[in-house]
Amino acid sequence: MQQSLEPAVNAAAEGDLDEAVLRSVARHAGISLGSVYGRKGKPHLLRSLAGFNNAAKFAPWIVVVDLDRDCDCAPPCVKKWLPAPSPRMCFRIAVRAIEAWLLADRERMAEWIGVKISQVPQNPEELADPKRELINLAKRSHRLSIKRELLPAANSDRTVGPLYTTRMIEFVENNTSGWRPPEAAKGSDSLARCLKRMSQLTM
Repeated sequence: MQQSLEPAVNAAAEGDLDEAVLRSVARHAGISLGSVYGRKGKPHLLRSLAGFNNAAKFAPWIVVVDLDRDCDCAPPCVKKWLPAPSPRMCFRIAVRAIEAWLLADRERMAEWIGVKISQVPQNPEELADPKRELINLAKRSHRLSIKRELLPAANSDRTVGPLYTTRMIEFVENNTSGWRPPEAAKGSDSLARCLKRMSQLTM
């Protein structure tokens, strides 16, 4: 079988779930993703951003970070965090968190969590805290395993359950009943823009 001559593109993300999402999006954009750096949280990623941007002078790079509540919308944060992006840097912001991209595939999310599709928000980018909304969906699930694995213990100070990241990565990587970036992009403008920009990156 003929092998692709396209070089792998390096990337950076906040954590393990973000990496899984980024790899799935890249695959649908026709990009072979190489190493994914960061993965130690948002502050660490932003501190390293200048170095990634410098590397993007010589080769394509993809960096995805959550907007959270740092700005009202993405453009001011882009100017704040990366005022002079290198030509080959694809710097994208998930509005307001990577979980909004996952929630945007409403049909598959409803099936995975075990709720009615009507309970999954139609406009996830308008949510103040998409991760909290996902946890709220898990509370309504008819599956005990979802509640046990995604929800924090009653007396815990954690915001998510012990297997939250593991189970959400499984959702992202499941090719038969899991997350579909092209479908999710219909309900998430920041994801749609990310897919479009990625597809142009190696041209």
